[in-house]
Amino acid sequence: MIVWLNGTFGAGKTTAADELVRMLPDARTFDPEYVGFMLRHFITEPVGDFQDWPAWRALVAETAVQLHSHYGGTLIVPMTLLRRGYAREIFSSVTGRSVDVRHVLLHVDDDELVRRIEADEVEKGARGWRLDHVAAYREALPWLRDDAEVIDATSLAPADVARKVAALL
Repeated sequence: MIVWLNGTFGAGKTTAADELVRMLPDARTFDPEYVGFMLRHFITEPVGDFQDWPAWRALVAETAVQLHSHYGGTLIVPMTLLRRGYAREIFSSVTGRSVDVRHVLLHVDDDELVRRIEADEVEKGARGWRLDHVAAYREALPWLRDDAEVIDATSLAPADVARKVAALL
């Protein structure tokens, strides 16, 4: 199974993924950002976000399927997807290869989200990017709530978020 942890930038997806890997003996993490970093060496078309490249979406789906096929277990994918079409494209590609995808939204209320972003000492350089995408996350919330299983992570510690995700599996 692939567990796609969605949510706005700074919501704690990567931290929750790390907790899940510690909690689930057969779990590993796949971060699709690395696909984007790789593609930046080959694609010169300027985009604001590498998710806009069709190659990124295709390679993310293929990489997830290949990792799952070769290593089994639970693949945890912490990645923000705010465009419904992109999410459907990736998820349908994966499920079309007979791999189950659980789409989980880690929701954090605005005040707490801004507090977390401002307090983050690990990825200080991401502050602007994260804050710039809060409005896009708010716009995406209606379809995210329809398409994903929602966990309100506003007041939860990362281990508690991971336990709630694990309970959905």
